[in-house]
Amino acid sequence: MTSMRISRLAERSGVPATTLRFYESAGLLSADRTPAGYRMYGEDAVDRLAFIGAAKHLGLALEEIGELVGVWEAGACRDVKADLRPRISARLAEAEVRAAELAAFTASLRGALAHLDALPDRAGRCDPECGFLAPGVGTRSVSGSVSAEAAAPGPGSSVPGSGPVSGGAPGGQPVDVVLSPGREADVVLSPRREAAEQETERWRAAPVACSLSGDGLHERTARWREAVAGAARAAVPEGLRLTLPVDRVTRIAELAAAEQECCPFFDFRLHLDGPYLHLEVRAPADGGALLTDLFGSAD
Repeated sequence: MTSMRISRLAERSGVPATTLRFYESAGLLSADRTPAGYRMYGEDAVDRLAFIGAAKHLGLALEEIGELVGVWEAGACRDVKADLRPRISARLAEAEVRAAELAAFTASLRGALAHLDALPDRAGRCDPECGFLAPGVGTRSVSGSVSAEAAAPGPGSSVPGSGPVSGGAPGGQPVDVVLSPGREADVVLSPRREAAEQETERWRAAPVACSLSGDGLHERTARWREAVAGAARAAVPEGLRLTLPVDRVTRIAELAAAEQECCPFFDFRLHLDGPYLHLEVRAPADGGALLTDLFGSAD
């Protein structure tokens, strides 16, 4: 029995209406139509959305969720279990790899901090003889797709003579992770340092156009809106600063790297600050409307 319009379903499920429309276009959710063209949903839509949400929480891609929903609709719990188990096992293996990389990086930071604390306080300028600039001190690759380098005091400032461990984000987009004092880190989705002079303004010269269309565009938009839901927003020059829980950093970084592949006019900067992630997004003046449409406006 169809009894709910889209606004009521959004209220009951906690899923925004824009996402519900996207789910319909992606084949995850169906709706009847009134003679006037309004979408109408039955009670089963609430359960379906709860199932989709649980699957997304496990990190499954929408394509996988669509396959799993088909199994779920058949009504045999054992079939859902059999289909879901290898998918969760694969996600667990990926998470364990990331956890090991993070543990190694944490150990590297602790070693660098211990080394720094053991150094004598010198009145002169910092140079290779002080020990801090010794090769390999506090330097470790965060992952195969991210580069890391120790930083001198001051957010985003690099230590002369210390080279980053090179890497690239998904799709070949290089990434620098610049560690600042304390628990802070800047993640700048930008070209490598040696090319910074020529490349840092690349986003300004990029055409304001997106190579995505149709379902791909709808899916990316829905993923962004879900990822930044509840963010505190503040205006910054040429863009917007969103403050989010730090546990969203992996999802945000992956989305930002993918976004630069299709919309190179966006400039992203991620700043890790204890329990918070600050995401700054900028665009040229003629891309401001697209930035606001995707990420919202300042509070």
